[in-house]
Amino acid sequence: MSDRLRVGVIGVGYLGKFHARIYSAMPDVALVGVVDVDAAAGQAIAAQHGCQAYTRPEALLGNVDAVSIVVPTIHHLSVARPFLESGVHMLMEKPLAPSYEDALALVEIAERNGVVFQVGHLERFNAGVMALAERVREPRFIEVHRLGEFVERATDVDVVTDLMIHDIDIVMSLVGSPIREIAATGLPVLTEHVDIANARIEFANGAVANVTASRVSNKKQRRMRVFGHNGYYALNFMDQQIEVVRAVSGQAGGRAEIVAERIEVEPRQPLDAELAEFINSVRTGKPPLVGGRTGLEALRVALMVKEKIASCLKA
Repeated sequence: MSDRLRVGVIGVGYLGKFHARIYSAMPDVALVGVVDVDAAAGQAIAAQHGCQAYTRPEALLGNVDAVSIVVPTIHHLSVARPFLESGVHMLMEKPLAPSYEDALALVEIAERNGVVFQVGHLERFNAGVMALAERVREPRFIEVHRLGEFVERATDVDVVTDLMIHDIDIVMSLVGSPIREIAATGLPVLTEHVDIANARIEFANGAVANVTASRVSNKKQRRMRVFGHNGYYALNFMDQQIEVVRAVSGQAGGRAEIVAERIEVEPRQPLDAELAEFINSVRTGKPPLVGGRTGLEALRVALMVKEKIASCLKA
């Protein structure tokens, strides 16, 4: 590997173009090329960043040390396999695949070939989420709302694998206990897929999470509250800030008082942090924060939620 890591981006639509921009600005990275089936779109991004544009992914084989895969989920396995089998390190946007079987195949190919395989669970790199992970101990109840207005992007998948999977992943990382039971409901509203969903996840250690995701709301809201024994943390994903609300013993044995304080968190663009983590993992061999097995488990639970919703819709 040369001093500058040779990187490519496959898929430069809405999200992939940001991958290309961030890589091109990294001093220790050489953005070799971008790939997109839309030749004009690929050429426009390549012209902005001084690299080559291709319409076929295999054109990058042999010319890159690492790639970002930012194509529709249904193409993940077919696009990724040749690179993984050639020992190319990979950051793959979530969800890993439409099915658990395909996702498992991706993880196993990556493991056989000893490559860094990071899954793009972007919200793990939200500065507020990272600060929360440092502070939370033994959460008992977690409540999450991830609501947004409808956009045409990502309507090839349902709201569970598009949005809720972020919070499923975060909740599991905070609780750290096997799942005991899942109940879920949801409805299609504007697409043929489920557009609004709620899941109640119970863990073996007694913790419970109530997670709601919608892509058909009239305003954007992304909040999480994590309750412990003496209070709770409230995170606003959008400004990355945390409020702590706790009970403080009153004077002379009186009733406890509720006190709130704000934790100052320095915001950072999550995608910048995520790609920096990926490059660091490739260079050092350090396992990424969200590796293949972690992404696989998040998908497994998301698919379980989808099955519960499907059962409700049939009833």
